[in-house]
Amino acid sequence: MASGKYDFSLAIGGEAGQGIATPGDILARIFVRRGLHLYTYNAYQSIIRGGHIFLTVRVSDQELYSHGDRLDLLLCLNQDTMTRHLNLLGPGSRVIYNGDSVTPGATNDGVHLCPLPVSDLSGGSRNRLIQNTIAVGAIMSLLGLDFDILEESLTLRFQRQGQGVIDENVGVARAGFNYANDNFVPYYDSLPTGGKPLAVWAGNDALAMGGAAAGVKFYCAYPMSPSSGVLHWMAQNARSLGIMVRQVEDEIGVANMAIGAAHAGCRAMCGTSGGGFALMTEAVGAAGMMEIPVVFINVQRAGPSTGVPTKTEQGDLWQVLGASQGDFERFIVAPRDALDCYNTMPELFNLADQAQCPAIVLSDLLIGEGRFSVDPDRIDLHPAIDRGELITQPATTNGYMRYLDTESGVSPRALPGMEGYVHIVATDEHDENSVLISDEFTNPLKRRMMVEKRARKFRDIVTAIAPPELEGAADAEITLVGWGSTYGVIKEAIGQLAEKGVTANQLPIKWIVPFHGDAVTEILSQARRVIIVENNYSGQFYRYMRSETGLSVDGHIRKYDGEPFMPHHIVDGVLELLAETTDRYVPVQEIIV
Repeated sequence: MASGKYDFSLAIGGEAGQGIATPGDILARIFVRRGLHLYTYNAYQSIIRGGHIFLTVRVSDQELYSHGDRLDLLLCLNQDTMTRHLNLLGPGSRVIYNGDSVTPGATNDGVHLCPLPVSDLSGGSRNRLIQNTIAVGAIMSLLGLDFDILEESLTLRFQRQGQGVIDENVGVARAGFNYANDNFVPYYDSLPTGGKPLAVWAGNDALAMGGAAAGVKFYCAYPMSPSSGVLHWMAQNARSLGIMVRQVEDEIGVANMAIGAAHAGCRAMCGTSGGGFALMTEAVGAAGMMEIPVVFINVQRAGPSTGVPTKTEQGDLWQVLGASQGDFERFIVAPRDALDCYNTMPELFNLADQAQCPAIVLSDLLIGEGRFSVDPDRIDLHPAIDRGELITQPATTNGYMRYLDTESGVSPRALPGMEGYVHIVATDEHDENSVLISDEFTNPLKRRMMVEKRARKFRDIVTAIAPPELEGAADAEITLVGWGSTYGVIKEAIGQLAEKGVTANQLPIKWIVPFHGDAVTEILSQARRVIIVENNYSGQFYRYMRSETGLSVDGHIRKYDGEPFMPHHIVDGVLELLAETTDRYVPVQEIIV
C-alpha cells in the first residue's frame, strides 16, 4: 500500500457496451495531470457485448505497485455490478448508481449509498450512456474537484464529435456534479495534488515504444489478446516513426516474416500470446540455426489452448524454454512493470544483435493491458544502440565465412547483398562457409563444432546482464521470490507484513535465460525462509530454478484463477505458511469477475 497521505481506489462495473472505458479514461487523465500516481486493472470478458467488466482505478500521491486490496468508491452501471460487489465495501466507502434502474441490497456498516436520478438529471434522454457522464460529475464532487477540470476533459474527449455532443455531456455532468454537492457527503474538500504532471501508458504501449526507441523498423503480428495493444500502438505511430507494420494471416507467417526482415538487416520484432507463440516455435528454432537476431513478444494469458483469453497468468515459461527442438541459444526476459518493459527492449535488441540469436519477452495481461502512470523524465528516448558484429561495408577480398568458428562463438554478420559477402542462410546445419553438411553425408566433426560455436556465445554473455538483487533487509524472516509481473504486488505485501510484525525481503527475477544461477544460489542460501510467488498452478519458475541451482524452498504461494494477486493474498499466504499448516497456499479471489 502506498505510504503517502492519499491512497484512493475506485471501481467501475458494468457490461461490455456500456462505455466503461470512457469515465475511466477521463478520471485517469485528471489524476495524472494533478501529479497523482495511477495503477489500473480491467477485469473483462472475451465477448464483444455483455459479460461483466470491472475496472479498478487506484490513485495516490506516492508511487503505486499494484491495484491494491480495497475499494473506496464503486460506480455501478448495472444491477449485476451492484449484486456482485456491494458486499466488498467497508466503512466510509461510497456507491454511486442509477437510482432509476439499479436496486441496492444490504450494505455493510458505514457504506454510503449515492443513488442518482438519471432520468431527471438528463432531461429524459434515451442515451443509455449518459448515466456514465452524470456519474463522473458526481465523482468529481465527491473527490472535491472543481467542475472546470471535468469540463476541459469532456471537451477534449468529445471534440471530434462536434460542439453539440460536447454541450450535452458537459450539461449532464454539471447536473450530476450539482446533485452530488447537494445530496452526498464528499470524501475531500479538495483532492490533493502530487508533483509534476505524469504520463499514462499501458505495458503493451511501453513494449512498442521501447522497440521503437531501440530502432525497430519492422513489426508484424496477428491480433491476439492480450498482445494486440503492441500492434495497435505500432500501427498508429508507424508512419511518423518510419516503421513498417504488417498484420499477417497467421502466427506462422508472422514469425517467418519478422525473421526475414531481421535477416535483411533491420531490427524486427513480432508479438502474440501463448497460443500464437505455439505456432511460432519452429521459426524460433530457425532463427537460432541461422543465427538471426529477432525479438518475439509473448503477452501471457490463461491457458492452455484458447484458455481464458482475457485473463492473466504466468503459465508459458516452460513453453518458451522449450520453444522449437534441439539445443540453441535464446534470451528470455520477464519485465516487472511497464517502465521495465520499455527499458528492457533496447537492452534486449543489443544483446540479440551481439549474440546473433532470437530473444523472447515474457509479459502478461496484467502488465500488458494495465494502465500506469510514469514520470516522463524516467523514459530514455535515446538509448544506446549496439548492432554487434554487423558488416556494413563491401569486402575488398573474397573468402567470407558467415559462420566462422570464433573464440567468442559470434561470427561476423554481413547484410544480404553486400558485395564480396556471398553466403547461404538456411535452416539445415552447415559448416563455417555456410555449406549444408547433411546432403550427401553428415560430418559429425563439423556438426559438433557448430553446436559448440553457438553455445560459446552465451559463455560470457551473462556478465553483460545485471544479476538479480535482494530488496530489503538482508536478515529478514521471509524472502519472497517472484518473477516478472509479481514484483509490484510482492513489494506492497512486504509493507503490509511489516505492519503485522513480519520482516520480509524480495528477490525479483527478471532474466530467465541466461539465468544467474550462482547469484541466486548465494542469496537464497543465506535466507532464513524462502517462499516463491507465481501466477500458475505447477510452480513453473520454481521447477526451473531448482533445475538450475538444486535449491529447495520452504513454501509456495500460487494463483491460477485468471486474476492477478492482491497484496493481502501474499500476506495471508505468508502467515499461513509461517503457521506451518501447509507448504502451498492458494488464495481465494473475493471479487467474482
